[in-house]
Amino acid sequence: MSGWVLDSSLALALGLPDESSGRAERFLDGLPAEEELWVPALWWYEVANAIVAAQRRKRLAEAEASRLMELYRGLPLETDGTWGPEAAWRFRNLAQEHGLSAYDAVYLELAERRGLGLASMDRRLVQSARRAGIKVM
Repeated sequence: MSGWVLDSSLALALGLPDESSGRAERFLDGLPAEEELWVPALWWYEVANAIVAAQRRKRLAEAEASRLMELYRGLPLETDGTWGPEAAWRFRNLAQEHGLSAYDAVYLELAERRGLGLASMDRRLVQSARRAGIKVM
């Protein structure tokens, strides 16, 4: 089965008012039902942190923040729980090789390991995925 790794930047573009992107909506709307969406466990922390930060900056009210969390919870996502010392080495090595943060390397590693495409709004991460031969959105 084919599928995609969904980066938090793309997910946040779906919900945060000043990060809205038609590209994110078009990607999800055009996704065939048989294609899986994968996220690393880190994704949930990044999304929650971005929502909390938006609330603190008065960009989101509590009701909107709750609506977004429900939206994300309702997405048909598979969560990959690969962690530990061996994974940390892989993340670090990919980060060094591609000039990424270790956080971004988690998405690249998941796409490589599972043979998935990468759906991201992060230009550097998309460029790294292309160089690694990974299909990108």
